[in-house]
Amino acid sequence: MIGISRRNFLRAGAGVALGGMLDLNLFAQTPIGDRPEQDPAVTVLYPRDRVPLTFIIDDSTCLVNMGHFCIPQFQSCYPDRPVYQKPWWTFPREIPDSFVREFGEWCAENGVKGKYSIVPYPSCVGWLDRELPGWSRKDLLASLKLVRDLMVPNWDIHPEMITHTRVIDLKTGRPFDEISPATMENSYPREKKSVDELAAYLAYALQIIKNCDLPCEGVTTPGGFGNLVKSELSLAAQEAVRDVYNVEIPHYFKYVITGDESTEPIVENVSGLGTSQVNLTVNIPAGTGDWYGSWEGDVTPEPDRYATEDASSGRMVELIEKGQPAFMLCHWPGMYCNGSKIGFQGFQRNVLSLNSKYGDRTHWMKLSEIARYWAAKELTTVQVTDSAIHLNAPFACPDFTLRTTASHSQPPQLIHKQDRRALTEVKNRSELTPGTWHHQDNETTVCFALPKGKSQLKIDG
Repeated sequence: MIGISRRNFLRAGAGVALGGMLDLNLFAQTPIGDRPEQDPAVTVLYPRDRVPLTFIIDDSTCLVNMGHFCIPQFQSCYPDRPVYQKPWWTFPREIPDSFVREFGEWCAENGVKGKYSIVPYPSCVGWLDRELPGWSRKDLLASLKLVRDLMVPNWDIHPEMITHTRVIDLKTGRPFDEISPATMENSYPREKKSVDELAAYLAYALQIIKNCDLPCEGVTTPGGFGNLVKSELSLAAQEAVRDVYNVEIPHYFKYVITGDESTEPIVENVSGLGTSQVNLTVNIPAGTGDWYGSWEGDVTPEPDRYATEDASSGRMVELIEKGQPAFMLCHWPGMYCNGSKIGFQGFQRNVLSLNSKYGDRTHWMKLSEIARYWAAKELTTVQVTDSAIHLNAPFACPDFTLRTTASHSQPPQLIHKQDRRALTEVKNRSELTPGTWHHQDNETTVCFALPKGKSQLKIDG
């Protein structure tokens, strides 16, 4: 069982990459926080009683090919690492919007959802909320509009810190003069930082995304960012996302799980249960490595490592068969693969194979949807009486799903305040959608839109 901090696993056995550090202790340093009472007679299931899927895309941004621009900056810090000796100048400087459109439209047609990074000041090339040297302002605004119109409906937008390369001095807005692991975002910080210091750095990145009129509910860390301050990072993400975007449920992506450990999200730093202000951060890990074209965009894709063509094996197949969240990871240059698009082609094959074999057992979700579900799953009070399941939820959830062995003589009804709604029975579990229920082997599974606050499922009389 090994959980690996991101970028260290990018090629199995390739050693440390991008200045990250091997991390075998994913969550132990982060407080979990309060939990409510949940009656053991009720089990809260995955949404619609399906395995959640998502596709986590790192190193994406507007127009700039991070595979081209990152390498010389990393080489200046780590001149002896072979990965930074690649001929980056031969890589295209741009990943064009035509590819973003091709990718986004195909994913929408096939139900794929996930997270799409927008690096705010990509490799120090230019500020996305101002100017991007090498591209006209018209090109930049059109690229941002494409992300808003095409990607946002199915993808969460995250900043991946500020530059993904150099650490920015927040007082000047310029990179620090020193070039060392201490001033590269992928290995920052090298000493303890307070929650407020980290939150200020995250908020700086978030504000640029907000200036671009893009919604956001979470952040992504580049490489080993935050490895030495895990607990502080979780709280800093909570503080920064709430301050800049005023969202209910902040989340972040940092960790990768490639072994036997659970891939379920972790609801961290919970406080305020039972009050009107519940605070938390949801830590959403990936469950695969990046086996497409990697962050450079020139690595030969290995799509079979996600799923073979008949979906008989591969990491995604393994996770689905185990009933574990199956969250795929890649890097945007590895989708484009320097214009060959062979990473994207491998991904398309994987999605079609998984959808064909497991379409009735899986559910594609954005990271914010996953975060909301796990917040409701972990933090809703569940109490059972002879005639009802009583729920007290700090957050609404559109497809809350639970199973009970409690007997009932009539179809379940959802009661919230003065509203009473009968639910519809379905013959198969795969047909569960909000407002339905299914009974089999003395167990009743119910899927419904959970309202915030107190409600109950009437199960008898």
